[in-house]
Amino acid sequence: MSDTQAQDPREPSGSFPEQEQPDQPGLTDDMAPTPDHGENSWVGRGRLEGRKALITGGDSGIGRAVAIAYAREGADVAIVYLPEEEKDAQETERFVTEAGRKCVLLPADLTEEQACIDVVSQAREQLGGLDILIPNAAYQRQREGVDTLQASEIEKTFHTNLVSTMLLAREAVPHMSPGASIIVTSSIQASQPSSGLLDYAMTKAALVAFAQALAEELGPKGIRVNAVAPGPIWTPLIPATGFPADKVKEFGQDTPLGRAGQPSELAGAYVYLASDEASYTSGAVVPVTGGKPF
Repeated sequence: MSDTQAQDPREPSGSFPEQEQPDQPGLTDDMAPTPDHGENSWVGRGRLEGRKALITGGDSGIGRAVAIAYAREGADVAIVYLPEEEKDAQETERFVTEAGRKCVLLPADLTEEQACIDVVSQAREQLGGLDILIPNAAYQRQREGVDTLQASEIEKTFHTNLVSTMLLAREAVPHMSPGASIIVTSSIQASQPSSGLLDYAMTKAALVAFAQALAEELGPKGIRVNAVAPGPIWTPLIPATGFPADKVKEFGQDTPLGRAGQPSELAGAYVYLASDEASYTSGAVVPVTGGKPF
């Protein structure tokens, strides 16, 4: 019997203080409590030594947790973020460089096609190649009903979450070699959609189909494509979505584990899927949902 006790997955439990951020993107400093990105816990084992990764939405939340884990596993990273997220991006850069790896900062609005073209080109040039693509940036807002939907908001959600993913893959794939990996961020919303997140849920369901179809296309080239489907994870997106205050306070308590997850608890899935340990895994969706069935 081991002397080391396994972590109780129900911990840490508890509710969040009522809070709201008026606009997206949400910012880490304005959250209470501050999310755990693995700053003090992730221990690398060299599983991604020498690889080059491009992570969109890499300034905060899941993207920051992945950037930290990748750097400590030996990868150089480029992160894409909106210009107003510069402070969060610089904090991510600090953790990456403290791990002894290179971090390229690429502020851009990925709803523009040229921005998608440019960030892939700049990441390849400044990193010296590209082995891993993680289209992770996302936009969501609480909707009050289908009759209130505005075309501009639908377009923003689809361009941020779905169109940019396809464009980034289009630009990256011609420069990727056998062993490369694309990992998209889907959501529990793809399987259990909420009416208040109608357009967001649609994009996350579409990303499952995208990952599965692209895995079939790129398998013969030796490029793997997979998806991670997070459940309720405590990121700046949550207080900036426009949820009612009580929903934020009780966020994640409807999962079988009874709590929201932290960004650090997603990092392992992204590390595994990019590593040689997942050499026969492609077209898969890895749910990290606190027990909610996907």
